[in-house]
Amino acid sequence: MRRSGILMPISSLPAPYGIGTMGAAAREFVDFLAQAGQSCWQILPVCPTSYGDSPYQSFSSYAGNPYFIDLDDLAEEGLLEKAEYESINWGDDPAAVDYGLLYVRRYPVLRLACGRLLEKQDSGFADFCASQAQWLEDYALFMALKGKYGGVSWFQWPEEERLRRPQALEESRRELADEVAFWKAVQYLFFRQWSRLKKYANEQGISIIGDLPIYVSADSADVWSNPDQFQLDENGRPTEVAGCPPDGFSADGQLWGNPLFDWEKMKEDGYQWWIRRIAAQFQVYDILRIDHFRGFDEYYAIPYGDETARNGRWRPGPGVGFFRAVNQALGEKEIIAEDLGFLTDTVRQLLKETGYPGMKVLEFAFDSRDTGSDYLPHCYPRHCVVYAGTHDNDTIQGWMTSAPAKDVEYAKEYLRLTEEEGWHWGMMRSAWASCADLAVMQLQDVLGLGSEARMNTPSTLGGNWKWRALPGSYGPELAQRLRHEMGVYQRLPGKKEPVPAGA
Repeated sequence: MRRSGILMPISSLPAPYGIGTMGAAAREFVDFLAQAGQSCWQILPVCPTSYGDSPYQSFSSYAGNPYFIDLDDLAEEGLLEKAEYESINWGDDPAAVDYGLLYVRRYPVLRLACGRLLEKQDSGFADFCASQAQWLEDYALFMALKGKYGGVSWFQWPEEERLRRPQALEESRRELADEVAFWKAVQYLFFRQWSRLKKYANEQGISIIGDLPIYVSADSADVWSNPDQFQLDENGRPTEVAGCPPDGFSADGQLWGNPLFDWEKMKEDGYQWWIRRIAAQFQVYDILRIDHFRGFDEYYAIPYGDETARNGRWRPGPGVGFFRAVNQALGEKEIIAEDLGFLTDTVRQLLKETGYPGMKVLEFAFDSRDTGSDYLPHCYPRHCVVYAGTHDNDTIQGWMTSAPAKDVEYAKEYLRLTEEEGWHWGMMRSAWASCADLAVMQLQDVLGLGSEARMNTPSTLGGNWKWRALPGSYGPELAQRLRHEMGVYQRLPGKKEPVPAGA
């Protein structure tokens, strides 16, 4: 079945109060997707962001981002008064998220709402806490302890709590009971709103594509509560960390800094830590994109403390046995493999054995240093997902002005692009026309925005993850144009593919 979708982070929705949320703006975007003939809404990870504001570096891979809780919806439920948040300055630029302001001003408002929720003794809250206890107990205590110690990494906590001595944890739970309850209440409010939004989307025929980073943040409840699953020393510090080797784009490579998994340890119990993690993701999303698929074949290990990725080395990953264990435990799930970058024959074989669709990015297709690129549309298999660009790439309009001149000229010739129509429409049309089963475009590209709307530039700090759509930037006229294109390229929901002549 041919499908299409739009990549639009929750944070980028044009909601009031500083950042996109799961309220009216999200429901209006679902309406836009349905009107535009789309089948999927792809988002970035919805977990809480930590220092640097990246959704790929979170305090928990299970928890939801408190910033995404819609304040107007809380007011409708009687948990807030509008005067308690409407007069607050949430930032001066409606096209960008001010994370510093959010950190300072959002939590006092959420504390008001959570205090009232806890006073009401909502039975749904108790049920939520019981059903999510496997991760929620550790996460809430982790966040309470971070608050107690001024936000420093858990590596810097006193030994008794850093190494999770049972008596110390029990004492902390009693001492910080109110804070633990607050962090649980925040998660209840998040997932209650998320469930409503997902139900609303599904009822309109929109599947939500989530994004699962392969690694978790070092400073996270995931690592603190499961140290035996990672390559850590006796003090809880990583021995090696994750990243990517030097290449034509980066002489020093990429130093991500995430702790690496102890794959041999994980294999002993059939990868139960991972199975729980993926199962939780499928409670949230309909389709799951697994980031850095290559890491399951081989992973790049960099000595802890190095300032670049130059001294790293490749080590074997868990291979297809991991995915067989996941399938056996959870059944067949709709998973997209992020297989971008330099691929070896063993990675290609792993992708083939899993049966997952890989990704194709049009902006990668015209690199003049690469002959016979697999990213050119005439090379695609049907079983893949095509993007013009992802959140890590420039927008189409930005790429046309920033990419090497040879690459741009080749793209113009191959795709028959014209400035009169708009470079972005020509490139998106080529993706929709391809044989790829699913085509996903960034909203920034649908809107024809330039580099100012780029979401992330890898290996840079500051300025990332901030872009927001302006109110009124998409509406019925744009939806109708998209719907027409979906009809032309037979990507409308429920559209049957043509029967071949002579069949």
